[in-house]
Amino acid sequence: MVSETKSSNGGNAGGGGFRAKMDHVLYSGEKKHVFAGILIIGAVFAVPWFLMTRGSKQQSHQDYLEKADKARSERLSTSKAK
Repeated sequence: MVSETKSSNGGNAGGGGFRAKMDHVLYSGEKKHVFAGILIIGAVFAVPWFLMTRGSKQQSHQDYLEKADKARSERLSTSKAK
C-alpha cells in the first residue's frame, strides 16, 4: 500500500512524468530534497529583502526623530520669513 503511486494515466505507474517526479521530490524526505527546498525558500525570502534594503542606511528611531525635528524647524523658519 505504501509503494502505490498516484497516477492520472489509467494506472500506468511507469510513466515518470513531471507530476510523478514532483511528487517524489516533495514527499520523499530525502536529505538532498529537503536541503534544496530550504535553499529555494530561503532565496524566495532573501532576494526581496536584499533588494529592499540595499543602498539604504538603517536608522534608529532616535535618528529619525532628530531628522524630523530638523525638517520641521526648517519648514517653520522658512514660513515665518515670508
